[in-house]
Amino acid sequence: MDDFTTRTYGTSGLDNRPLFGETSARNFVNLMYSCFVFQVTVISSFFFPSLPPQPLNIFFAVCILLACGSTIVLIFWYRQGDLEPKFRNLIYYMLVSIVLLCLCANLYFHNVR
Repeated sequence: MDDFTTRTYGTSGLDNRPLFGETSARNFVNLMYSCFVFQVTVISSFFFPSLPPQPLNIFFAVCILLACGSTIVLIFWYRQGDLEPKFRNLIYYMLVSIVLLCLCANLYFHNVR
């Protein structure tokens, strides 16, 4: 039996919804877009605006890496069935926050004013 159909989370009904829906091309495109934005941000922290890298830029990238790490752990726990469905909104909130943080970092690294 599928792991997603056996979770009840203490409610009377079964929850058969995975975190990001079923695997599809759209999810793959979203994942690739997110990875691209993250990689551009980390690479920019080391090479822009000048070489050698500035400590503040590297600190910014480390903060983004830490935020991504905690979000990945929450997603893993959710998919394992250890978290209730109410944490889905928290995970989405954290993902949006990370994307906005990456956008802010890129604007800062490239001196956009």
